[in-house]
This record gives sequence, C-alpha cells and structure tokens, in this order.
Amino acid sequence: MKTIINTAGAPKAIGPYSQAVRFGDLLFVSGTLGMNPKTGEFAGAGIEAQAVQVLENLKAIVEEAGMSLQNVLKSTVFLRDMNDFAAFNEIYGRYFAEAPPARETVQVAKLPRDAAIEISVICGA
Repeated sequence: MKTIINTAGAPKAIGPYSQAVRFGDLLFVSGTLGMNPKTGEFAGAGIEAQAVQVLENLKAIVEEAGMSLQNVLKSTVFLRDMNDFAAFNEIYGRYFAEAPPARETVQVAKLPRDAAIEISVICGA
C-alpha cells in the first residue's frame, strides 16, 4: 500500500510530487533542498549552510514516516560544484557516522532555484 508522507518540518514540494512515499517497509524521499521550511528561503548561500539544512529537512521527513536516519539505505547527492565535495562530506559524516548508507555524489549543471545541493534517500524499516 502506498502512503504519502508530508511534514511541515521540511519545505513543501515545489512541483507535482510528494516529499516522500512509503511503500511497505520502504520509504522513498524526494530530492530535498537546503531551504528553511519556515521561511522558504535557503539557509545560506554556501554549501555548509545548505548541506546542514538539507540533512535536517531529510531527517524531519524520515521521522514523520516513523523512521530515523539510521534507516537510510541509499542516498543520492547532487552538487552544483564538485569543489564543495570535501566540505559537504565532512557535514554528511556527522549525520551518518556509523554504518553509513550507500551513496553516489554527482555534479550537475543546475539545481532547482539555483541550490548548491540536493539529496534524495531511500530508507528501509
């Protein structure tokens, strides 16, 4: 059974998609930006502020589904600039210090609203 997951603890979808969809024991979280859910603005211009915010947003969505970041099986990271990889990786490591999920990180030409980073995750119960 497909269940739509939405929380005010993360930015609203900026298109015709859900923040996340739960199907059985799996949770598919849409690409999330580093925007403050209260203001709708980016947490800051740089990778550090946006990376922290996007991870906090993902945490809020995952927790709304009754899971935690420990349930993340795989993440996909889109960076505007691969030169931000080291700074991003240090922040990411704080959220996934033990048994980190599988991951790929790619540089893209452009992200929605000119974001510095976007991350999507797949979780398992």
